[in-house]
Amino acid sequence: MQHVSLTTRLSLLFMLAVTAVLLVAGLSFNQLGRHHFMLLDRQTLEEKRQATQRILSQLSSVEQFDEVQPRLHVLLGAHRDLTALIYDKAGNLLFAEPGQVALPAHLRTSTSGELWQWQDHSHSFRGITTHLDATGAGQKPGLSFVLLLDTTAHMQFFATIERWFWLSLLISALVSAGLGWLIARSGLVPLRQVTHVAASISATSLKERIPLAAVPLELRQLVASFNAMLERLDDAFMRLSNFSADIAHELRTPVSNLLMQTEVVLSRPRSSETYEETLYANLDDLKHMARMIDDMLFLAKADNGLITPEHQPVALHDVVNRLFEYYRLLADEQGIHLQLQGLGNIRGDLPMLHRAIANLLSNALRYTPQGQRITVCIGANGRFTELSVSNPGPSIADEHLEQLFDRFYRADPARREGSNHNAGLGLAITRSIVTAHQGHISCTCEAGVTTFHLLFPAF
Repeated sequence: MQHVSLTTRLSLLFMLAVTAVLLVAGLSFNQLGRHHFMLLDRQTLEEKRQATQRILSQLSSVEQFDEVQPRLHVLLGAHRDLTALIYDKAGNLLFAEPGQVALPAHLRTSTSGELWQWQDHSHSFRGITTHLDATGAGQKPGLSFVLLLDTTAHMQFFATIERWFWLSLLISALVSAGLGWLIARSGLVPLRQVTHVAASISATSLKERIPLAAVPLELRQLVASFNAMLERLDDAFMRLSNFSADIAHELRTPVSNLLMQTEVVLSRPRSSETYEETLYANLDDLKHMARMIDDMLFLAKADNGLITPEHQPVALHDVVNRLFEYYRLLADEQGIHLQLQGLGNIRGDLPMLHRAIANLLSNALRYTPQGQRITVCIGANGRFTELSVSNPGPSIADEHLEQLFDRFYRADPARREGSNHNAGLGLAITRSIVTAHQGHISCTCEAGVTTFHLLFPAF
């Protein structure tokens, strides 16, 4: 069934369902019919049995049997399918209407009043045995009689019905399979249309979407999910394209500097001091490229879930104080004040958290005007511990806030040129570190103050 088409599967299931319903219905009606005829036969036999018993109960001896024979002929000869056999106490046949039947001995001695069935060659009978001496009431002759009802016509009728039923069931199964195939094929037309549209979508046409108006209700969730997947693919493709363009742009500048400086130095003989200065300049660009490559490798590992942070107790305020000591000289040169408020502990990887917070402080120092203050606040926020870094500076439009954490993204396009030491990967790395710690990062900008919010599960 794994390689069978959906149309064939649905048609087979439809055939099986129809066949099962018809089979249950046919067998049920067959049993009901047999039960109905059995009740009619029992009623007929019971009526004749009671009438015969009333006639025979009037006898006080076997010698008086001839007196009641005319009445028995009238009573039992009116039904053409009925056979009556009357025996005396010794088992001798006294009466047979319409003729004698070779009845097995065990049926003559069966329980009084019990209905039984008997097959004699091609004939079927349903009968009942009555022992008059078993009723009490003082029947002296000790007679017993058997009433047989020929049910051959009934059995032949049911045999014919069953043959036609199985033939009809086979034909119905084949017809239902054909109808099921047609219904399934017509019902799957919208699915084939969706498949056709999906097959026409390529990397150059990710903007296309499957319209939901003509899609059946059962497929709307599937189509909606497919459209959402196309939107994610389109966004990822655009990000990848922009990332490729950005990385080419970021690497072009230091590579161009290295080529130009090397060509200039090699254009004619130079002094050793000139060569040394050139090598130091090239070393600076090479370090920048090495940092960029390391950052890209870190982000690649984070995207593939290869970053597994340790879960050790970390005091966030201690991490911030050590970073303040590191950035104190640079902050003092720019006249920027560093302030820490609050305490907080989480479980995490100390080097990773150190790097994430350092990226935020470095970013804040880059854009904070001289004489202003950078504030780091640590505190509880529900089930999380929050660390926020706030600094005054240029306002960031709302449409740029979510994109700040994309690779090589800068809110100010003018800053994309001539910024060799700011590749635009710091915030992307910070987000990857926070995400690896099961946390969340966001940015807000209000009244000229930009704040980065980091939420970590509480310790």
